[in-house]
Amino acid sequence: MLYWFLKKVLLGPLLKAVYRPWVEGADNVPAEGGAILAGNHLSVIDSFFLPLVIERRMTFLAKDDYFTGTGLKGSFKRFFFAGTGQVPVDRSGGKASEAALRTGLRILGNGWLLGIYPEGTRSPDGRLYRGKTGVARMSLEAKVPVLAVAMIGTEKMQPPGRVIPKLMRPGIRISRPMDFSRYEGLEHDRFVLRSVTDEIMYELMTLSGQEYVDMYAQRAKDQIAAAKKRGEVIIPTPDLDAPRAVDEPEERGPAEASRPADIPAVDDGGQDKEPGRRAG
Repeated sequence: MLYWFLKKVLLGPLLKAVYRPWVEGADNVPAEGGAILAGNHLSVIDSFFLPLVIERRMTFLAKDDYFTGTGLKGSFKRFFFAGTGQVPVDRSGGKASEAALRTGLRILGNGWLLGIYPEGTRSPDGRLYRGKTGVARMSLEAKVPVLAVAMIGTEKMQPPGRVIPKLMRPGIRISRPMDFSRYEGLEHDRFVLRSVTDEIMYELMTLSGQEYVDMYAQRAKDQIAAAKKRGEVIIPTPDLDAPRAVDEPEERGPAEASRPADIPAVDDGGQDKEPGRRAG
C-alpha cells in the first residue's frame, strides 16, 4: 500500500514534475512473470527513479543497515524501506550471500520484478565495473530473463555527500529481455555464470556508454581510500601483475561476452552483496 501511495500520489508525481526523467525501452519489461532488472549503480537515487518508469511493482534487495538503525532517523528508514516492499539482505559474504540469493529467488518465484546491481556497490568514479555472478545464478535457477538497465546522469545529479539532487534530467535505458535458457541446468558451473554475467555487463556498457574497468568496484574503492591516506589522487586500475590467492582466478570482463558461448570466461565464484540488444 505504501509503495503505490508514494509512487502514484506523493513522491512519484513530485519527482516526475521536478526532474522529468526520460526512458527508452520501458515497453521491454514483461507485463507479467518474474524478471531481473540488472542496472549500473551510479547514485542512491537510482533506486528512486527506476521504479518511476516501470508500471509494475519492483523489489530491490536492500542492505540490512537500512532496517537496523536506531532513533528517529533509523525508525524512518525502517518504515520507508519496509513499507515500500524492499527486502533486507546481509552483505557480509559467505552464508549471508547464499541467503541473499535465496531471498532473490523467492521474489522471482512469486512472479515479481527484482532490481539488482551486479557491481555490488556504487561506482566510485562513474565508470562501469566488473559484475558479480549472483545475477546470473538467480536468472538460471529461477528461469527468468534479465533486462539490462542503464541509468544515465544520476552520478552528476547526486554525487556522494549531496542531499538534494541537482535539477537535471536523468535517463533510463532498458534492454530487451536477455534469455539464458540455453544454459539450463548449468547454474552451478562457474564458467557459465561468468559468461552470462559478462554478457549482461557488456549490454550495460553498450546502453550506458560508460568506460568499462575490469576489476570489482569495491577493489577500486579500496585503492582510492588507500591513496587518499597517502595524500594521493589516483584513477583505479586492475593490478594484473599482483600475486593472487589460489582461489582467485584471473579477472576477465564483458569484452569476452562477444566470444562464442562455448568459450566461457573465468568466474570468481562470488555472489552479489547488495544487478540482448539495445532498446529501440
